Parts: sequence; C-alpha cells; structure tokens
Amino acid sequence: MVDQPGAGVYPEYWEADVVLRDGGTAHLRPISPEDAGALQAFHTAQSETSIYMRFFSFKPRLSSKELHRFTEVDHKDRVAFVITIGGEIVGVGRYDRLDDPTEAEVAFNISDVQQGRGIGSILLEHLAAAARENGIRRFTAEVLPENRKMLRVFADAGYELARKFDDGVVSVEFNIDPTAKSLAVMESREHRAEARSVRDLLAPSSIAVVGASRRWGTVGHQLLEHILDGGFTGAVYAVNPEAFEVGGMKSFARIGEVPGPVQLAIVAVPNEEVPKVVDECGAAGVKGLVVATAGYADDGERGLRRQRELVRQARSYGMRVIGPESLGIVNTNPEVSLNASMAPHLPRRGGLGLFSQSAAIGVSVYAAASRRGLGLSSFLSAGNRADVSGNDVMQFWEDDPDTVAVGLYLESIGNPRKFSRLARRLSRSKPVIVAKSDVTGLRLPPGHVVRTTLAPAAALDAMMRQAGVIAVETIEQLMDVAQIVSSQPLPKGPALAVYSNSAAFGKVVADNAAPQGLVVDRIVTDVDLDAGMSASRDGLRRSLRKNLADDSVHAVVAAMVPSRSLTMEAIAGVLAECAAEAGKPVVAAFTGILDTSVQLDGLLAPNGESGPSLPCYSSAGSAVAALAAVVRYAKWLDRDQGMFIEPPGCDREGTREHIERLLSAVAGEQLVRLDGGESAALLSRYGIPVVPSAVFESDDEAVDAAERLGWPVVLKTTDPALRHRLDLGGVRLDIEDADSLRRNIAQMRRALEPYGSSAIEVQTMVPVGQACTFRAIEDPLLGPVVSFGLAGDAVNLLDDWAHRVPPLSTTDLHDFIRAPRASLKLFGYQGLPAVDVAALEDLGARLVRLKDEHPEIALVEFNPVLAGTRGAKILAAEVWIGNAAQRTDSARRAMLS
Repeated sequence: MVDQPGAGVYPEYWEADVVLRDGGTAHLRPISPEDAGALQAFHTAQSETSIYMRFFSFKPRLSSKELHRFTEVDHKDRVAFVITIGGEIVGVGRYDRLDDPTEAEVAFNISDVQQGRGIGSILLEHLAAAARENGIRRFTAEVLPENRKMLRVFADAGYELARKFDDGVVSVEFNIDPTAKSLAVMESREHRAEARSVRDLLAPSSIAVVGASRRWGTVGHQLLEHILDGGFTGAVYAVNPEAFEVGGMKSFARIGEVPGPVQLAIVAVPNEEVPKVVDECGAAGVKGLVVATAGYADDGERGLRRQRELVRQARSYGMRVIGPESLGIVNTNPEVSLNASMAPHLPRRGGLGLFSQSAAIGVSVYAAASRRGLGLSSFLSAGNRADVSGNDVMQFWEDDPDTVAVGLYLESIGNPRKFSRLARRLSRSKPVIVAKSDVTGLRLPPGHVVRTTLAPAAALDAMMRQAGVIAVETIEQLMDVAQIVSSQPLPKGPALAVYSNSAAFGKVVADNAAPQGLVVDRIVTDVDLDAGMSASRDGLRRSLRKNLADDSVHAVVAAMVPSRSLTMEAIAGVLAECAAEAGKPVVAAFTGILDTSVQLDGLLAPNGESGPSLPCYSSAGSAVAALAAVVRYAKWLDRDQGMFIEPPGCDREGTREHIERLLSAVAGEQLVRLDGGESAALLSRYGIPVVPSAVFESDDEAVDAAERLGWPVVLKTTDPALRHRLDLGGVRLDIEDADSLRRNIAQMRRALEPYGSSAIEVQTMVPVGQACTFRAIEDPLLGPVVSFGLAGDAVNLLDDWAHRVPPLSTTDLHDFIRAPRASLKLFGYQGLPAVDVAALEDLGARLVRLKDEHPEIALVEFNPVLAGTRGAKILAAEVWIGNAAQRTDSARRAMLS
C-alpha cells in the first residue's frame, strides 16, 4: 500500500505503465497534492473548447480551491488518476461517489495534443477497476452532446449504456462489472497497441546506433556494420562523440544532432552512460530502444536497480525497451531488411518468428536456425527481458503476414495468465513452440517485482497444453519441430508410412513411432537405391506418389541410408517434390550423417523461396518425435474447443457481497478459514451443495443431529489425518438407529484414543461411489489454479493430479476430469459401474467459475467427493478467504513492473 501525505492510502498496483493505441508508453498513477502545479499547467494548455467540454463553461485557470479539491482525494470515495509522459500530465480521469454508495460520477480531461491515443479508454478501465474494489458498481457521467469523443469512449468500452437527454446535457449510466463484451474490447485494444508497439521496433523507418565505433570487433562497430550490410531500407545514423566518421558515414556527437527523426535507437555504450543516452533519446522523440549494453541483472542487486531505473526512465518518455543485454533484432521482409543484431548475415527469409531470452541462449537459437537453413520472418533477443516480452511479440506475430509459425525460448514467464490467453488465441492460427529452461518454473525475470508461487510445477505445463502450445525441452527440439510447421502442411491424422531401404531400420523407426502416439499404417522397404541414378529416383517417386495419394496415410517418415547411385541430396529432392504435390508432411532422417542441414543447404528451397522444402534430421528418433509433436498440435487444433458457459444458478454479485461481509468481520487477518456452516453457505451461492454434518460433544447431541439429518448416518473424526481412514477407525459407516449410534461413538472414541483426542461429527450416509478430490488455489502468478484427482493413494502417494488454469471451456472440463491416470476407475473399471462423470464436470465447472471470479477465495478443497452412478456428493469442504493480491492479468491494462 502507498500512503500519500495529505491524502489517503492506495494499493501499489494502482500505479502502472501502459501501452497506448499507437504503441507508445505512458505512466498512470493516482493524483497527489504535489500535482497542483502540473495540473494547472495541463489546464492552461488546453483549448477553450476542451475546457468548456469538461466544465460546461470556460475558465482560463483553476482556482486554489479547485486545485485543492482535484488533487487531494481519499482514494476511496474520491479517486483520480493522471497519465503522464515525460513527467507531464496528458490526461486526468476521476470519480466521486454519489449519495447511493454503489454509484459514482466519472469525468475525464485529455490533452488536446494527445487525443486519439486511447488515453481516455485506459483511464476508464483503471477507474472502473478501482471503483469495484471500493464497492462501487455503477458509473454516471454528464456530457455535452457535442462532446462526441467522450461519448464514444463510453460507447466503445463494451458496457451496457443507458442514456437520457435533459436540459442540454446527455446523462450516461452503466454498470462497471466486467462483461464478456467489455473484456473482449479491452483485450482487442491491448492487442492492437502491443502489436503496433513491436511492429514499430521491428520495422522502424530510421535507426541510430548510439555507441557506433570505428574499432573492429566492438559491439557498436558490428551492429552498425550488420545493419548496413543487411541492406536496411530506412535511414541509418551513427552516433559517437569521439569520431567524425564511422563506417564510411558521418558521425554525430549526440542523437539530438541527427538531422532527421529517429524511430529506433540501438544503444551500445557503457552502462554508466546509458541514463544520459536514454534522456537524449527521449528528448529527441525516439520511439524505442534496443539496449545491447551489459552490466544489469548480471551485476547483482546494483545491476537490478540500474535495470529498473532504465525501464522507468525509458517508459517515462513513451519508449519501449528491448534488452538490456540484447543480441538484437532481425526482420527479413525485403521492405525492411533489418539485421540489427550480432549475427554477421541477414538470415534466409522464411515464415518462422523467433524470440529468445538471454543473449547467450539467443546466440544458440539463432545458430541452430541457421545451421538447419531455416528461413526466418523475424527474430528478437530480449536479453534480460526488462520490458518487451514474449507476450508482446506474440501480439505482433498474430497479425504479421510474414510469420506462419513461432518459436520462443523462455527462461521465465512474467505473466503466465496473459501468456495462456495470448498463446491459446495465437495457436488457433499459427503453431507456437516453446522451449523453457530447467530453471523456468513460475517466476519473474530479473529486475521485476518478485512473487513466489504456490501452484505445483505441473500447473505451468498443463497451462501450456491447454493453450495448444507445443512444449519442448531444448533448443534443438524447438528447431526439430519448427522445421516441420514452418514448411509443411499439418497432418490430418497420426497414420504414417515409413520408408526405408533397410528393413531393420524401418522396423526400428516403426517401433519408435508407436510410443509417441503415431500409428504406422505401412512400412515400405522395397525401395531400390542401387538401380542407377535415374531409375532409383523414378522408382522412389512412383512409390511415394502412390502411398501419399492413399487417404489412410497422413504423413511419411523416410529413414534412408544413401547409396552411391542415389545421394542424400537426390533423395531429399524427390521427397520434397512429392510432399509438395500431395500436400502432406514428409520428413527425412539420414542416419549416420552428423549434420544433414549443412549438406542440404540450398536444397531446402531448390526452386527459390517458393519452392518445396524438406525437414531433414540426422536421427530418426528426432524426426519421429518432432512429427509426433506436430500431430498432437494438429489434433488439438482440429478439436471442437468447446464453449465458455456459465453453469445455471451462479450468484456472482451475492457471493461478492457475502465475501465482503466475511472479510470485514476479520479485518486485518491475512487468511481466514471458514467454519463448516459458512463454507456451505458460500458454496451454495454457486450451486455447490455440501452434505450437511454436525459436530457433537455428547451422545444425546449426536442422536439429535442424526434425527435432524436423517438416518442412516456416518461418524467421522475431524482430525484431518484420520477423517478419511476407515482402516484406522476414523470413519464408521451405515449407522441406522440411536442405539447403534451410541455404541459406535463409544467404540470410535476407544479406537482414536491412541491418536489423541479430537472431535467427532455425524453426517448423513450417502450412496457408495468413487472418492475424488477437487482443489482450487489463488496463485500470485498464475491466478486461479484448479486441480482434480482420485482421493487416497493416487493423489497422496503418486501425485496423480490434473491441473488447469481458468477459464475452462466445456472441452477443457471434459479433458480435466479424464486427465489423471487413475481416472480409468470412473468408467467401469474392473466390472464396477461407471460413475456420473457429467456430475463431476458440472461440479468442476462451478468450482472453476467460483475461483475465477473471486480471487478473495484463497483456497477451496472438496475431499472427498463421492461420485456415484447418479450425482456427486461433497462430504467435506474446506474454504479459506483473504485479501486478494492483484492478479497479473486483470480487468485493467498494465505493463509488467
């Protein structure tokens, strides 16, 4: 929390850097009393028309009383945000609570020169989010009819508006709870802004290399040389205060002396000089920076402080930052032809977009692509990833017509919830391959605010599968898959034809394919490669055409041992030709040849960029594994993705008010466990019933409870370690009358005596079934995480959980319940009747919706859930609530800090 002198207290996350509609950045924060002078300057710079639109009259200056009122707010009943660029206020948005405490009046004022950049929309999003936190549910506004821009801000936000015209003023009212439409509008605006931001970095109209050097081998010398040699189509400037000429061109002492506008600055100066360079770039109107300089996150806490300050400084001028410690950027589009990287040559043009964290890994990623002759559309090395991230680049790639597949090497995922949303959307149109390092885990990159995770490690992998991501372990595996998806059509199924001129080798390939989920339809070994060049080639071509024309064959793996008659190059040429004709994927493995890509360089596109290409591997195992990963992706893509449906009977507003009442009663406590009655009451608001139970002290109380609940009943200890252990005396079943109940209570107390005293409860007996368990937590990074498994040894000993990150579609829920290995027991295992899986899916849907919509619910656990042939009954529910931390992907746009 931030305590503002002279005002109130507000959460730290109310301050945020934001991306504007045109890709620039700005800073949003609550107003403060110290802003009085800046607010006056903002007001006096406005046109008479803008002042009239805001105040319904013209006032050249704000009075002292008005400045006091506008800048001193309590951040609860009165909230005001300012957006600043370069320290100057460019927009103000505020709300004031009305007599009805659930309503507030909202007003905006946007700088004349900054209008059209989406500032009003961003202010509205953040004001609405802050208002909801303060218990406000509706906004009202009074707008002059001629103020069409402000009316459009409200109309385009996705809320349901009610308008009325009275006394020359348009009154607007709307509920500010997020709706599917308002969230879609926000995501669309976010997408356009972030995609534009990256596009301006990768396709700048002009570049300045700050730190360009005449000394061969230095970073500044190489970057300038590579930009010039790559044929960049825009203007290039060298900036070096100690040289009059660099690289055959005039050098400028500082970027402010460059005669033309500079859109992108490549910074290659010592880190102690970077702050001065950033200030100069900001003053010169530069839009983005690529910082190659080292000495940041790799320099301990001192370096982290420098890195945070670099980002803060750049964003204050509206600039994005790639790096620091970036290897650079590449764009092979001939209209750009940009090689602002440490790679000596512009790569082949192709359809693969690459992103990498870490300069060292970036070199490996780039080298692996070059080694295989893979054509790239673009490449971005984020270095320490202080600002521009993989999420940003995915936004750009989604719209980029040059990119057909993307590959990302990630050492951290700063906003996994947003990553899941973006990857799922991008994967619907372009394959997304992600290699994550062993230390990726669920953490933020160096230099960002650290938040530990509570979610199991498997939750991240589950999130990626759920989003359709092709997850791999190494850079080489990433390139193995990229070879296929960037050059071949997707397979329509798992059936393979295996080609080989060695029967033994063909059998090995087939045996390797089955565990990967591929189906070997046929093994073709009657391929004569010793019949002479022409005959061997013709025979191979005829056989391939015949088998590829068969609908029961979806792909071909050719594992060949080249002969004297037919070389590897000749075989590859026939394979590529036949694959292109058939429109089916063909991959080749040439065993015993260490580096097929080097020898096939130039053959991968024998007829130029539009010619056929062929993924080649030196290992049949690598070829099969890569193809299997692509088959799984194609299956995910081909599936009905389901619908996001809200189960009937979910009372979102009532639950929110219920939680607020509970939290107000325990103010100051971080985490509170609800008792059984409160848990059941809260869950019932989402149509989640818990089988009632009652804790008792005396036998008479137990009998009274059993009469009230209904016979037969069950006895259970409340000890968490024993309450499910029938074998240890913690549970007694099917008690039908009062006498039997009294006897069982006495026996149970004797059986539990060695374990210490604990309370006993009585509960209605429910029909037998399979014991399952659900769990949902609020993770600081992933947000809500839900888990499902079969209760007992499956989850306790074998960790056989399924994990998912909401929201979940109907298809996701179907997969969720069937994901644990032990889930076979739900479907008539060993002659037992199948359980009501639809009831488990409905329960899962309600829990997912509850947890996604209410981050204040820190933990929910249903254990056990007894799934029978009709219905699923929750026998015990545990619920914890607390003051929710801000989710990393919420109903307000903000850059990671």
